[in-house]
Amino acid sequence: MKLSVILITKNEALNLPACLESVAFADQIVVVDSFSTDNTAEIARAAGAQVIQTADWPGFGPQKNRALAAADGDWVLSIDADERITPALAAEIQTILQAAHTADAYEIPRKSWYCGRFIEHAGWAPDYVTRLIRRGSATFSDDLVHERILVNGTTGRLNTPMLHYSFRDFSQVLSKVDLYSTLSARQRYAKGQRSSVGKAVLHGFAAFVRTYLFKRGFLDGGHGLALAISNAEGSYYRYLKLWLMQQQQAGSDGASAGVLSSKSNPLRTPTDKAL
Repeated sequence: MKLSVILITKNEALNLPACLESVAFADQIVVVDSFSTDNTAEIARAAGAQVIQTADWPGFGPQKNRALAAADGDWVLSIDADERITPALAAEIQTILQAAHTADAYEIPRKSWYCGRFIEHAGWAPDYVTRLIRRGSATFSDDLVHERILVNGTTGRLNTPMLHYSFRDFSQVLSKVDLYSTLSARQRYAKGQRSSVGKAVLHGFAAFVRTYLFKRGFLDGGHGLALAISNAEGSYYRYLKLWLMQQQQAGSDGASAGVLSSKSNPLRTPTDKAL
């Protein structure tokens, strides 16, 4: 059985070498790059990867479907540039490929790094993500962000975790909170969801309570508290940006209505209403 590894990139020169080294056991590596301005593409080619560069950005889900379409292995392993496949996990994956009777997809547990340590609670562990799929049995959802693999068949689970270096420092936390909250707000707005400042506050508070108390983030000490706060910020800004989009659209509609009104009665002046 042939294994293809797929990933999408944008300025991932820092993460990519270790990522590609961890999947060197694969038969094919496909990198779909959004015309990085660093040497991401050169690093990928030097590692033997097939590099496809795209000028547009359709969202995480559609971009990953492009990578999936370019894979020709019997099985496909989807990873992100900040993830690592350990030797033990590689061995387990190879065992799956050699098995006579397997599922159509497999979830892999993930250990995620947050500013200095791997988080053991707060909803981050165990964190099962569907990543290994039999080619032709699954696609990615069309979501702009937080895309999912949609499996047409049975799903099993592997035992060995992959490593996810999601947040190396707090500057990266802030930049990702900003990016993902913007994309999520756009996605929700397109689906017809609406918000308010009050809803934004409530969602932020609920995210903190859920992460720190219900999912026992407090057991991760100071890092658990910091994570709960950043989760609250992400949720707050997601719904605040959604509310702002509504305000901007309302203002645009109002301006358009004013222009149409003036065109329909060009002789009307601001004092006409008082008269």
